[in-house]
Parts: sequence; C-alpha cells; structure tokens
Amino acid sequence: MTEDQRRSRKRKRGRSHKIKKTAVASPDGGAATKSLPVSASSNKSSSKSSFLDKMRARLSGGHFRMINEKLYTCTGDEALDYFKEDPALFNVYHAGYQEQMSHWPEQPNDIIIKWIKGHIPSLVVADFGCGDARLARSVKNKVFSIDLVSNDPSVIACDMSNTPLETSSIDVAVFCLSLMGINFPNYLKEAHRVLKPHGWLLIAEVKSRFDPTTGGADPNKFVKAICELGFTCQSKDFSNKMFLLFYFKKKEKLNARKLIEWPELKPCLYKRR
Repeated sequence: MTEDQRRSRKRKRGRSHKIKKTAVASPDGGAATKSLPVSASSNKSSSKSSFLDKMRARLSGGHFRMINEKLYTCTGDEALDYFKEDPALFNVYHAGYQEQMSHWPEQPNDIIIKWIKGHIPSLVVADFGCGDARLARSVKNKVFSIDLVSNDPSVIACDMSNTPLETSSIDVAVFCLSLMGINFPNYLKEAHRVLKPHGWLLIAEVKSRFDPTTGGADPNKFVKAICELGFTCQSKDFSNKMFLLFYFKKKEKLNARKLIEWPELKPCLYKRR
C-alpha cells in the first residue's frame, strides 16, 4: 500500500466518526443542515418547566379554595381583618376567582352591565363586592366600587355592612356573586340604607346556593325575607344554569319592622380540578 493510499484511508476513518448531517429545507427554499442526534437535554428542560408550571397552578388553586371557604364561613368584619393581615391573599383569591369564572359560558356581570346601560346614565350605582371594579369601567354612570381590600384607589375598602356611603344616595345597588359572609343580611340592610326610595337592588348568585334538594336555600324564602326588609320583587331570572338573578325595588315607605327569618345560603365551595 502506498503512502497516499494510507493517508486517504485515515481521512475516511476520521470522517466516519464525525456527527452525521442531514439536509433540511431553509426558510428561503435553500438547503440547510442540522446535527443528528439531537440532545435530550432540551426535552428534559421543557418537561421540568411544564411540571413546575403544573405545581404552581395546583398551589394557586389550593390557596384560592382555602380563601374562598374562609370567606363563605366567616363574617364580613372577620374577612376584613383576614385580608388586612395579609393583603396579598386578596390578589390570590381574585386570580383564582377569575380562573373559575373563565369556565362559565356566561358572566352575570355582563348581564348586569347590560341592564345598567339600558337605563339613564345619571343613575348612581354602588357595586358591593366589586372585585376588579370591571362594572365601573364598563358604564358611564357614577359607580361606587366597594370591596374588602384593593390596590385600586377608586375602590372603597371596607366591610360591606358598614360603608361610608350617605343614606338614600344610591339609585342601584349591585351584589354580583358577593353575598359571601354568614352575616350577608347585614350587607342587604346596608344596601337598603344607602338606596333612594324606588332604588334598584340587583342580586346575582350561584344557582347551587338556592337548590333545596342539595342543602341550598329556598329562593322563595330568600325573596320573602328581602321583601320584608323593605323591597318589592320586580322580576327573577332562573334561566341560566350557573346563576340566578333577582331584581328588587326599594319601597317608598318602610313597613313596621319585624323579625326577619333569613334562609341560610349554602357556601359555594369549588372542587379541585
């Protein structure tokens, strides 16, 4: 074997140990190459990231369910103290709430916003339990947004049973999925105080809370109690599978006060997904 033949054989052996290349189409239609095999490290990194995202979602969901149960099983002033101790929990709760609402085919807030837009914009509105204050951003009316805690300076942070609103100063009081505390009748009494005569009270609540067959309240008893507080029921909408809507108007003259038998509203506890 000649010296040139030996050198040629060495060059061939060297090329055989290199990583093989394969031609692929480049974006401009030309040829490009990529190395094979592809390292598994990128797949491991992606899998790890996906796992951490799932764990964070589970932790966030667990915190939401814990806070949600707390709010349904305590009084308004206890809830206020709870969030004052750790205001960050309020953001955790509302992030979880928005995630839950994203699964609903229709939002009760949208129906209430549409109702308000169908009336004169001079009506003054109080949004009890406003959350992210979306209602106020969606209408031309003057809206007092009220909730326990908020980073938004336009929101009044207070116990909903004791607001700074003046007596007989409001045309429309809204409770959209916000009758949460065990002392919810106090919230409605406060709404009655701040509403003008003939003012509107709009309530949207989760349907399961009013299903007597599963431990919920009788909706007729709920309506009866609110009427005894000093309202007349104008209409009810039970057509949605997720929530109920009640429309009341404040009576001009209050009947003689008597003890009202308020039904107990079933807590709305979300299951782990």
